[in-house]
Amino acid sequence: MARQRHDATPCPKPERRAARGRHGPHPSDINRASVAQPEEEATSVLGTRPEGSAEVSTPPEMASAGLSLGTSVLCLLAWARLATADRVYVHPFHLLVYSKSSCDQLQKPSAEPPPDPTFTPVPIQAESSAVDGQALRAQLVRATQGLEAEDRLRAAKVGMLLNFMGFHMYKVLSETQSAASGAILSPVALFGTLASFYLGALDPTAGRLQAFLGVPGEDQSCTSRLDGHKVLSALQTIQGLLVAQGGAGSRARLLLSTVVGLFTAPGLRLKQPFVQGLSCIAPVTLSRSLDLSTDPDLAAEKINGFMQAVTGWEMGRPLTGVSPDSTLLFSAYVRFQGKMKGFSLLPGLQEFWVDNTTSVSVPMLSGIGTFHYWSDTQNNLSVTRVPLSASACLLLIQPHRAPDLRQVEALTFRHNFLTRVKNLSPRAIRLTLPQLTLKGSCDLQDLLAQTKLPTLLGAEANLGKISDANLRVGKVLNSVLFELKADEGEQPVESAPQPAGPEVLEVTLNSPFLLAVLERESAALHFLGRVSNPLSAA
Repeated sequence: MARQRHDATPCPKPERRAARGRHGPHPSDINRASVAQPEEEATSVLGTRPEGSAEVSTPPEMASAGLSLGTSVLCLLAWARLATADRVYVHPFHLLVYSKSSCDQLQKPSAEPPPDPTFTPVPIQAESSAVDGQALRAQLVRATQGLEAEDRLRAAKVGMLLNFMGFHMYKVLSETQSAASGAILSPVALFGTLASFYLGALDPTAGRLQAFLGVPGEDQSCTSRLDGHKVLSALQTIQGLLVAQGGAGSRARLLLSTVVGLFTAPGLRLKQPFVQGLSCIAPVTLSRSLDLSTDPDLAAEKINGFMQAVTGWEMGRPLTGVSPDSTLLFSAYVRFQGKMKGFSLLPGLQEFWVDNTTSVSVPMLSGIGTFHYWSDTQNNLSVTRVPLSASACLLLIQPHRAPDLRQVEALTFRHNFLTRVKNLSPRAIRLTLPQLTLKGSCDLQDLLAQTKLPTLLGAEANLGKISDANLRVGKVLNSVLFELKADEGEQPVESAPQPAGPEVLEVTLNSPFLLAVLERESAALHFLGRVSNPLSAA
């Protein structure tokens, strides 16, 4: 029987092999089909073009995937320096596309390869072992050992792309919710979900997904095509860098666990290379079959119960509204557990003001140390950077006036965010903030519809690398459980001798604020969130 849980499958390294039909759409397959033109004008992923940028032509596949002219300019400017040192043309995304040597090998005349092996997922009633967060962390840490310079540079480039997509999708998600509700989104999981579908796609879907991921296909040649294997490997590096401080056996202050569930209609066969390829971003990938059509509500209840039993996590919104026409549901579950070094839990409960007239009682954390801080009086906001590890930090954005949260959110979470927070300078601070347990879930299909791409993963999507069957993708869920608490008994990483008196700045987050978790080596934003009420799910 084919293995149903692929938690022991190592993530293959980029450029180690060039097997046809594996790890993303094969270039020759893509070259045989043209990229579909957009059915309607799409929305920009990155926003408007920077002032002073030159006009460039936009490839049709970029327009079809919802990328504006400004997107291509911004991305190409960021990558331009890679080609300036040599007169030989270097593709601006050469670290993420197929290399010429790989293309030469792939395009050699040879007999047709055997078909990909397939398997039928076992019924959802089949047992599975529980998720071990410490073991998953150790696996991510091992993946970062022995990284070469090219691996780190590739991770930084993917980090840039996922940040841009994360800002755009966060904006879409935020606009669908009221200001009183919270929000939590994982740009890494979101980007990884779309990269996973790219892994299983053929043209025209593959071309549209590539453009939406932010890598414009300049032509139909092999060396302009995204290598999904490289992207997923870079995402694994990004995940590992977040939790890798101190090595696999050290006492962990940060845990990151990702579980993917593939739920199929009975009898549908999945291709093993696709499922095994997901091991880069989800060491635990669970494939299960169940009746999705007879009683969709019962199917959703079974899926929720199965994932809760396997993970032990109390997630936010449960899965609802399964379409009876669906034959595949994709669910990515992410849990982040962070401990703030040198912080302690204050005795009793403290007031958190949801609005000017309403407060709730919540547990609060407090710590004193030298943190990086910036008060932007022009835009009525302040930013505090708190170290979570040697390479990861928590960014806390607080409006000077609570009613301005929406305006601050729109101003802050945009493509120049990391440039703006470079203005921070060290300051002695006593920081007080809520202990956090944030839960959020979003359907990527809904977000795609909001960005005028409702058919990207619709009934006409060509996902021939996932299954030979005519797939009908239903919900594509990204669920996040974000937990932040004190790690008592240790001083903050950036601490200095604790000053006394009026020199210490008091920063208290007892009203709605924004947060982001940044891994500094890859510059990847792992989480973006809005805390409107620490007691309510996002």
